[in-house]
Amino acid sequence: MAALSRVRWLTRVRPGTQGQALVAAPNPGAWRSLCTSTVAQASSRTQGEDVRVEGAFPVTMLPGDGVGPELMHAVKEVFKAASVPVEFQEHHLSEVQNMASEEKLEQVLSSMKENKVAIIGKIHTPMEYKGELASYDMRLRRKLDLFANVVHVKSLPGYKTRHNNLDLVIIREQTEGEYSSLEHESARGVIECLKIVTRTKSQRIAKFAFDYATKKGRGKVTAVHKANIMKLGDGLFLQCCEEVAELYPKIKFEKMIIDNCCMQLVQNPYQFDVLVMPNLYGNIIDNLAAGLVGGAGVVPGESYSAEYAVFETGARHPFAQAVGRNIANPTAMLLSASNMLRHLNLEHHSNMIAEAVKKVIKVGKVRTRDMGGYSTTTDFIKSVIGHLHPYGG
Repeated sequence: MAALSRVRWLTRVRPGTQGQALVAAPNPGAWRSLCTSTVAQASSRTQGEDVRVEGAFPVTMLPGDGVGPELMHAVKEVFKAASVPVEFQEHHLSEVQNMASEEKLEQVLSSMKENKVAIIGKIHTPMEYKGELASYDMRLRRKLDLFANVVHVKSLPGYKTRHNNLDLVIIREQTEGEYSSLEHESARGVIECLKIVTRTKSQRIAKFAFDYATKKGRGKVTAVHKANIMKLGDGLFLQCCEEVAELYPKIKFEKMIIDNCCMQLVQNPYQFDVLVMPNLYGNIIDNLAAGLVGGAGVVPGESYSAEYAVFETGARHPFAQAVGRNIANPTAMLLSASNMLRHLNLEHHSNMIAEAVKKVIKVGKVRTRDMGGYSTTTDFIKSVIGHLHPYGG
């Protein structure tokens, strides 16, 4: 329950930074807590030159599968054009590209534990059972204890969908629940799949949701459950949410059964503000809500532990059918990258990139296929870069 208040002070001095400190403050706002006394400006670099920048923030990058590498290329190109003082340490972890092993997983974990911040693409999980139930993606999140996944579903001005002016946040517990990887065949043709719910982790995610609502000035938290059927498992989750809600009298608390929540999101999504839920429900609701504002290509996401922050797309789709076709929409990944910069206290660069992306969408001349246009990924990247300069890029 006190997970977010146990964030350690993390101070690291890198060569050439004259004692600048990268600090995570021990307060409930762990997801935005990295700050620095001053940020060294990036060294000047020539076009197309890959230079290690003194004073830059080191960030772990996992391109992932599908269009992930293309989206990461978009991030790198925009960051270069905006002179963002971030140095990417790139690692490849993929089960479908035969680039997954215990050694590679340990390399990624080592990098992320050192850097504290990462940006990742979707690591595709094969459906075939090969002797290991937990995917590398799940194992990575568990080893780093990335218990909270946050997806901010917000309409983009200039891009009309069935519902406009939406602004809601989905918070999902992602270290237990239905994704426990505890399955076995108890008798021939009979599979038992265990759903794990604990008081400690239910209280922790509930507190995270109410802390988030408090920090962001939001007025309501809705706990999504199926306690009418899973009376003990979801009953415990709901009970923990109710207990935590009593500690936040200024925030309205509601509860809603998952099936009704799905219907309400489609019929009247404006009633929601912050939603908190167990693992599987969150996975489903993330994708449903993303569809309300334009699909998987436009919604950013992020995951947090008490120490680490991982930035990714809100709807985790590899979009494998688009690989190499130069049609992927980089909006979600660029907005996630912008959120990452805000997390690093690089407010100027964060705002510059976010505003440039939103300007491209609002103008409407450059639209990828998923948004009803014919522009390529490259066209979109060039347009974003072209809109950086009015904001000081």
